[in-house]
Amino acid sequence: MSTRSFTRLTRRYRFSASHRLHSPELSDEANRELYGKCNNPFGHGHNYSAEISVTGTADPHSGLLVSVPALDALLERTVLRDLDHCDLNHTLEDGVPTSENVAVEIERRLAAAWPDGFPRLAGVRLWETKRNRFELTHEEQ
Repeated sequence: MSTRSFTRLTRRYRFSASHRLHSPELSDEANRELYGKCNNPFGHGHNYSAEISVTGTADPHSGLLVSVPALDALLERTVLRDLDHCDLNHTLEDGVPTSENVAVEIERRLAAAWPDGFPRLAGVRLWETKRNRFELTHEEQ
């Protein structure tokens, strides 16, 4: 039985942003109950850590899965430039700026700009705090 090997590279990027968790579809009381201190009208901030994973087969000539400077440039252009030091309530296109939705937004931005020839985007992992991590993964098919 033959198995196919893939290489996975995960690269970490940091950004800081603020947000207020508040759904316009809920009453003020329901928002306070659901989001607790994260519903503070003045907002609050996090120092996020986003891990981007790519998977595929390394190039036989270079031995590399992906050019790290090219991956860094993609993240800077499509994600970090807009999200670092921003108010996520005004930057995200849809929904309450929960970390779940921030991870989805990062993946959406990357998918829209993903270059031909890059390995497959395998997932986005977003650390909001030391205790809270959110993951979007794409299982091997």
